[in-house]
Amino acid sequence: MPNSPQPTVLAVIPARGGSKGVPGKNLAEVGGVPLVARAVRACAAAKLVDAVLVSTDDFGIAEAARAAGAEVVARPPDISGDTATSESAVLHAIDAYQAMHGGVVDVAVLVQCTSPFLAAGDIDGVAAAVLEDGADSALTVAPFHGFVWRDDPGGAHGVNHDKAVRPRRQDRPQDLLETGAAYAMKVPGFRASGHRFFGRTALVRTDPARVLEIDEPGDLARARALAPLLDT
Repeated sequence: MPNSPQPTVLAVIPARGGSKGVPGKNLAEVGGVPLVARAVRACAAAKLVDAVLVSTDDFGIAEAARAAGAEVVARPPDISGDTATSESAVLHAIDAYQAMHGGVVDVAVLVQCTSPFLAAGDIDGVAAAVLEDGADSALTVAPFHGFVWRDDPGGAHGVNHDKAVRPRRQDRPQDLLETGAAYAMKVPGFRASGHRFFGRTALVRTDPARVLEIDEPGDLARARALAPLLDT
């Protein structure tokens, strides 16, 4: 019998031009490199990724993505607004890639520009969880040991703890924080569910020192300060 074709893994980087928290965020530079280009480089360095596609509605982002080595697909206006989901951008990108190249995308990896210190190994980790370990979906997480509080009208209360009990860290269950950096999905299940989490979801642990999401100007300032330490 002929060998079965290898599954195709497509990395999709959604990168809208509009950003309220940090204007022009996806073109902001960290370590002298635009965030969208950093994401493209991480995907290109991942061993399990076959192609990298940036979905954008912005000319400048498209130019930076191409310069970094990605293909670009123009995101339609109806999925480019503030309320548009990343899932809608990924599904559109999958269809566009298949129309351009033929064949079928088997696994989609969603990578966010807002995580500037995402490593290629993290991308390979979520892809391998789906390709090799049988998960339907996967995401990057980091160990988290904080006590989470919520301030409701009825008063402050512990979310992941009883405020009257202060157990030692080693006596508490291990909490894991979603990093927001990378996700992988089997495409048929992703299409059916319309959501990045479906079926058996694998948690891929990453280095908490590299976890930083850029949502506000202060986050960008911290990323720029950390770049000389982490970009090595």
